[in-house]
Amino acid sequence: MSDSPDPPDWIVEQPGLTAVALLSGLLALFVLLPYLQYVLFGVVLAYIMFPVQERLERYVRPTFAAIGVVIATLVVVLIPLVYILSVAVGQSLRVVRSIRQGAVDIETIEEVLETNGYAVDLIDLYESNQGRIATAIQEVTSGAIDILGTLPNLFIGLTVTLFVLFALLRDGKELVAWFQWVLPIDDEILMELRTGLDRLMWASVVGNVAVAGIQAGMLGVGLAIAGVPAVVFLTVATFVLTLLPLVGAFGIWIPAAVYLVAIGRPTAGGAMALYGLLVTFSDSYLRPALIGRTSAFNSATVVVGIFGGLVVFGAVGLFIGPVVLGGAKLAFDCFARVQTGDPPPGAAPESEDPDADTVGPTDETESTTDSDGDGDADS
Repeated sequence: MSDSPDPPDWIVEQPGLTAVALLSGLLALFVLLPYLQYVLFGVVLAYIMFPVQERLERYVRPTFAAIGVVIATLVVVLIPLVYILSVAVGQSLRVVRSIRQGAVDIETIEEVLETNGYAVDLIDLYESNQGRIATAIQEVTSGAIDILGTLPNLFIGLTVTLFVLFALLRDGKELVAWFQWVLPIDDEILMELRTGLDRLMWASVVGNVAVAGIQAGMLGVGLAIAGVPAVVFLTVATFVLTLLPLVGAFGIWIPAAVYLVAIGRPTAGGAMALYGLLVTFSDSYLRPALIGRTSAFNSATVVVGIFGGLVVFGAVGLFIGPVVLGGAKLAFDCFARVQTGDPPPGAAPESEDPDADTVGPTDETESTTDSDGDGDADS
C-alpha cells in the first residue's frame, strides 16, 4: 500500500473546474506577458502612491481621488522620467561618438599621471582598446533603448501602467481581499506572507531606490557645478551603480575627479573627490533614517535580483527583482514551517511588539500600508 498523501479535496471533487481554473490562469498570464514590465511598474507606483490615495479619499470619492493621483503621477513622475532617460541616452551616444573620433585628450591625462610619478603609456593602451570602450558604452546605451522600447510600444506600455495604477488605487483593497479569499492558504499564513511582502517592497523601493535617487541627485548637482560634461548620463549611471552593494557612486566621481585634474583643474578635482566621499558615506545615514535596520535583503539578493530582474522584467526589475527573490525565500520559509512545525534556522524569536522589526512605515502609516490596495503588488 502506498504511503503517499491523498490529493487535496478540491482536486478530487472538482477535477474539471480545477483544470478550467488552471487553464484560465495560464491564458491570463500569456495575455499579461507582452506588457508585464509595465503592469509591474503600475503595481510599484500604486504601492508608493496608495497612502496619498487614502488621504484624498477623506475628502473626495475614491474614483476622483484615483484620477487625481494618476494625473499627478503622470505629470510629476512619468513625463520627467521619460525626458531624463531620453536626454541620458542622447548624451551617452555623444560620448560614444567622441571616443570613436578621438576627442578624448589622452595625452593630457598621461602627462598628469607622469607628473605624479605614474609612467603609463595611456595612448597606446587607449588606442588598443578604443573600440572596446566605445562598443561597451554603445551596448549599455542600446540596452537602455531596448528596455524602454520603441516610442509606440512605450506609449502603449505607459498607458497600461496608468490604467493599472488607477485600478489598483481605486479597487486595490478589494483585489487584495479577493486574492486572500481565492487562494487555498490559511488566513494566518496569508497574513504573514502579505506582511512580509509589504516589508520587502518597502525595503526595495525606499531602502534601495530612494537612497540611490538621493545620492544620484547629490552627485549630479556636484558634477554640474564642476562643469563635467554629460551630467544627466552620469547622474543616471550613478543611480544604477548606487543600487549595487559595494559599488555605489565610486564608479562615477573618481573618473570625474581624474578628468578635472587632467584638464588642468586640480582644485576642482580635489573638491569633487571630497564631495564624492561625502555622497558615498551618506548611505550610512540615509538608509537607517529612511527604513531603519533590516535584514530583508542581503548583498547577493540585491545584486542577483537587480540584474536578473532587468533581464526578466525590464527596467522595473530594478525594484521587483530583489522582491521576487526575497518573496521566494519567505514563501519557502512558510511552507517548510507548516510542514515541519519548526522556524527556519537562525530565525530571531518573535517579538511581542509588531512594530519592533518593521522596515516600512510606522505608526498610522504602517497600518495604511499594510492594508493597501496598491496591489499589494504582492499579487
